[in-house]
Amino acid sequence: MKLVTFEREGKTRPGVLMGERVVDLAAAGLPDSDGDLLGILRAGPDMMARAQATAQAPGSVSFPLGEVRLRAPVFRPGKIVGIGLNYIDHCREAKLPVPEFPLLFAKFPNSVIGPDEDIVFDRRICAEIDYEVELGVVMGARASRVDEARALDYVAGYTIAHDVSARDLQFRGAQQWDHGKSIDTFCPWGPYVVTKDEIPDPQALDMRLLLNGRELQSSNTGNMIFSVAQLVSFISQSITLEAGDLIVTGTPFGVGFSRQPPIYLKDGDECVLEISGLGRLRNRVREVL
Repeated sequence: MKLVTFEREGKTRPGVLMGERVVDLAAAGLPDSDGDLLGILRAGPDMMARAQATAQAPGSVSFPLGEVRLRAPVFRPGKIVGIGLNYIDHCREAKLPVPEFPLLFAKFPNSVIGPDEDIVFDRRICAEIDYEVELGVVMGARASRVDEARALDYVAGYTIAHDVSARDLQFRGAQQWDHGKSIDTFCPWGPYVVTKDEIPDPQALDMRLLLNGRELQSSNTGNMIFSVAQLVSFISQSITLEAGDLIVTGTPFGVGFSRQPPIYLKDGDECVLEISGLGRLRNRVREVL
């Protein structure tokens, strides 16, 4: 099931993408929280089953995909937990040691945008804007101190996440990772959440990033150092994960700062991220003064 948040006639609603139509879950009485998927995710497995039944019911309200705008699945996740250096080839290009344990950082909820929204930056604040394609994990239940063997039971589904990063803030001066990662618009994600029943193995997904049509990153989630199950378990030992939280699981080789010369995002660029089974996330870059 492909869960979406969509906008039509100025209102946002939770929905299910069925081919070229979007089924309106709010019209069937399912919770819409602040107009996104958060209420459905928090309501748990029974609500997910209702969403599935609603999507398949002949009389459900639906709209052509071309008549709606897809938004970020959850506008303001309670937490966005980023994972650094989770691919060996990325560790090598960054000239950093392979971590013994997952390296956590935060991306604050203000950084969230959805498909086809602009990644915006101000050169007076940051100029070295880098791209990172990543698998996003969306939590479906509260997870506290869970075992790795059961960790995926707490996951609702998977999505595409773009960990946009200001390298000049992250690596220079005060070296503030959270600042460089959490600028407004620096966490595009979507276009939908694919429920875990449709992704039997999150460690077998091809992924790539294209900048203005040129492929700059290409890998597979099987190359992660720490798997999704390991990450959920590790995080939950000290940080309780809640339904709707987003884990951004790390990026592979090919980021801009490691290239010679470096490739940084600039005004007018187009980023397209693809992960097998999870669709396509497209955003343009816009510089503001």
